Amino acid sequence: MQLLAEPIETALQLLHDRISYLEATIAQLKEENAALAATQAHLIENQEIQLQLIKQLREAAKREPQPIQKDRAEVLMVLIAANGGKMLAKDARQKMHLSKQLFSMLLATMGECIETKPLYSDNRKKVLILKTS
Repeated sequence: MQLLAEPIETALQLLHDRISYLEATIAQLKEENAALAATQAHLIENQEIQLQLIKQLREAAKREPQPIQKDRAEVLMVLIAANGGKMLAKDARQKMHLSKQLFSMLLATMGECIETKPLYSDNRKKVLILKTS
């Protein structure tokens, strides 16, 4: 009997140690899982904020043109009409004394009135064409 008691006790001690190790591992994994869940919730919140900001930017981009932009749009349409309905963008920009950036912003607000196409003989140059209704 004494011969069996010692190996059984050793085996029980090994099993007890193994169970303690596994319980500690489970507790650690639960903590890590909770931390990951918190991080995920934070990331989801950040994504929602980003989507709201993107929506606000899109709405801001769709705003009506300012009065000076409306005036410049009218001047540009008259200028193009006076040139037969077509005109090089560079020439129009220079005649209106606008910077490239301001002219580009003006064209962006006039998408429904003016069409921009590359010049057939030189694709680097752009032609402004009045759209017919």
